[in-house]
Amino acid sequence: MIAIIDYDMGNLRSVAKGFEKVGADALVTRDSRAIMDASHVVLPGVGAFKDCMRNLEEYGLVEPILKSIEKGKPFLGICLGLQLLFEESEEFGPHKGLGVIRGRVKRFPNTPGLKVPHMGWNEVRKKKGSALLEGIEDNSFFYFVHSYYASPEDRSIDLTTTDYGVEFTSAIERDNVMACQFHPEKSQKTGLKGRDNFRRMR
Repeated sequence: MIAIIDYDMGNLRSVAKGFEKVGADALVTRDSRAIMDASHVVLPGVGAFKDCMRNLEEYGLVEPILKSIEKGKPFLGICLGLQLLFEESEEFGPHKGLGVIRGRVKRFPNTPGLKVPHMGWNEVRKKKGSALLEGIEDNSFFYFVHSYYASPEDRSIDLTTTDYGVEFTSAIERDNVMACQFHPEKSQKTGLKGRDNFRRMR
């Protein structure tokens, strides 16, 4: 069972429906026991970094998230769920994150001709092999909506990068922890393939 963490931030139903489309048993929950019992955990998120961290703390979800990661079960962060894994964000900040990944979340620089937020389809380039991206071609397009991007200290965890004024980390993978800045649930066939790959992980 895939536990999709409910902390009142994000399009939870569309994330759940995306997993159901590939045959996954998905549960939207904020119950710590259900999260700990799940075989896979997904941390989605839409909104402000500070508000999301506050809700995770108020609902008592930080501990089950960290314990799930420590246990080695497949863990997937989506959009803000990627950013929350980092140590700190400068969005209305600085504000502390979960600290799973060393690095900071930064705002896109002002670049002539490029609007912030970065919104719409953009290309992702694979930096290494991964079961999460199996069957997805290099330079495939995914859907993005964000004004801030994650900047890991250790770039060896980069799974994909994308250009938008700067080359930024658009997905990471370290051991059982995977996360993407793009929205698989809005990315049509490529997004479905990624969700199916995650569902099959053990």
